[in-house]
Amino acid sequence: MIELLATHATEICEHFQISAPAVSQHLKVLLEANVVTMEKPAKQRIYRLNPVAISKVEEWTRKYRLMWSRKFEKLDILLQERMKKLNPKPNEVNEEQ
Repeated sequence: MIELLATHATEICEHFQISAPAVSQHLKVLLEANVVTMEKPAKQRIYRLNPVAISKVEEWTRKYRLMWSRKFEKLDILLQERMKKLNPKPNEVNEEQ
């Protein structure tokens, strides 16, 4: 839904296999979370992404992506070291004996 709003989709309901009321409920949650804004000209409701909220989400995900990247890099180094111990190269075996 957020992606559709970002690309200015006009009829969001057409893109989902759920009822219009279900789509409305999802939009209501996004509105309450301040992720989207809504204008109500006449009988129409126009939803737009809230760029401030999207920036906060992007900042949050960037922080966690960095944290997990560092953890996985450390894990990769640890696993490589363990693999070297389990499967030493032939020259390394001779040197240790």
